[in-house]
Amino acid sequence: MNLTQLEAEIFSLPLQDRAALAQRLLLSLEDVSESEFEQLWGDESVRRLAEFDAGKVKSISGKAVAEKARALLR
Repeated sequence: MNLTQLEAEIFSLPLQDRAALAQRLLLSLEDVSESEFEQLWGDESVRRLAEFDAGKVKSISGKAVAEKARALLR
């Protein structure tokens, strides 16, 4: 299973299950050293920028993200 397939499965989970998984994943990062953490985020930012530059993803304004987050919390 690749990352795209895994993401599709994860996003099909109910909200509470996704939240629990997110919490477990975040807690697992506490075992990562500061330099490893910085390297991981550096790699991720390069990947995201490449996807944006290639037109695979589009940007979303901070305002739109905040509005969606508020709607989800209602």
